[in-house]
Amino acid sequence: MKAITRIQLSAMMFLEFFVWGAWFVTLGTFLINNLHANGAQTSSVFSTQSWGAIIAPFIIGLIADRFFNAEKILAVLHLIGAALMYHLYSMGSVTDVYPPAFFYYLLIYMILFMPTLALVNSISFNQMKDTEKEFPGVRVWGTIGWIVAGLAISLVFLWDKEENVKAGLMKNTFLLASIVSLVLGIFSFTLPKTLPKVVKGTKVKVSEILGLDALKLLKDKNFLIFFISSILICIPLAFYYQYANPFLQDIGMTNPTAKMSLGQFFEIFFLLMLPFIFKKFGFKITIMAGMLAWAVRYALFAYGNAGDLTFMLIIGIILHGICYDFFFVSGQIYTDAKAGPKFKSAAQGLITLATYGIGMLIGFEIAGLIKDAYTTTSMVNGVSTAVSNWKMIWIIPSIIAFIVFLLFAFSFHDKNEKPVDQIVNI
Repeated sequence: MKAITRIQLSAMMFLEFFVWGAWFVTLGTFLINNLHANGAQTSSVFSTQSWGAIIAPFIIGLIADRFFNAEKILAVLHLIGAALMYHLYSMGSVTDVYPPAFFYYLLIYMILFMPTLALVNSISFNQMKDTEKEFPGVRVWGTIGWIVAGLAISLVFLWDKEENVKAGLMKNTFLLASIVSLVLGIFSFTLPKTLPKVVKGTKVKVSEILGLDALKLLKDKNFLIFFISSILICIPLAFYYQYANPFLQDIGMTNPTAKMSLGQFFEIFFLLMLPFIFKKFGFKITIMAGMLAWAVRYALFAYGNAGDLTFMLIIGIILHGICYDFFFVSGQIYTDAKAGPKFKSAAQGLITLATYGIGMLIGFEIAGLIKDAYTTTSMVNGVSTAVSNWKMIWIIPSIIAFIVFLLFAFSFHDKNEKPVDQIVNI
């Protein structure tokens, strides 16, 4: 791969995940503090990610792969996304009451954004001769983009400072995302050409697009257990995405968005360590460690504070690397090894549908119900103030994660659980 192509692809990844990280991490804080959304309303907004993940394969499989160059589709989607982000910014400027239209605009945005995650991978793979060696060096710039977005919000613009949150400045995250999305949309037209994968006139089955051809893998007892566990573990995962930033904001942690970026820093570290851990301990122990990490991090959130126990919160954030890499990345590797060449793509599509689609959709809904159940409203100096029992809000997903951990530990028994040849390069 040429040096200029590597730079182009790296910049594409950086901007792609910068756009996502610019608003998604602080979305819960914006909804709760600026639009005064309750738990159910917050859940519905976050569920747009899951609906986007469910619908995205249709856009890629039925449109992008058949009729248009991937880089042109990427460009158009981000240009439309820039307009939608600006509209959400404008909406946050004119109201401090949750408008139902916010959900619909964000739903449209996520339906358009989620396919771009597959498109940037497709564009990258098309330019690489050895994806195992070349792709990690390009993909890591996506993680860096997410980190930089968080640092910019917290340390440069200071939008997540308590007084600035109260002043409504968190709406500016949508403006930032809009600007960067516009830049990426224009930049995408300069990317290397990636022609349609499917020949015109070729029939494409819906079962292939959704990965349903891989359902026969569920006949394998251990893969079925892994599949069910993948859905269940995404329930506590949704709590983190939905409420981590509002929680840290509410308890008075300074620069919460910047501190949450530590999770992505350690995600890179643990990703590099994963091949060695996988070889030594195998799939079962590795994924159990990821599940247990979810339970531990939420317990740390429940009992930590922004004072003398801040270190507990920091450790909980850092554990994101183990939570994500040890479960999701190792799970993708295990799925790849179990599926074999014939069902490789279908199996990955099925797992993505199960986790980011079904699992997190359920998780966001449950998280909202729990948040409302443990939030009380009282009048302080004539002003209605909501007070959340964060200890209980975090204990519940911790218990859920621990139960999933136990179910997996005692039911999963795969004698061939070490696909060492699959993890030489990640």
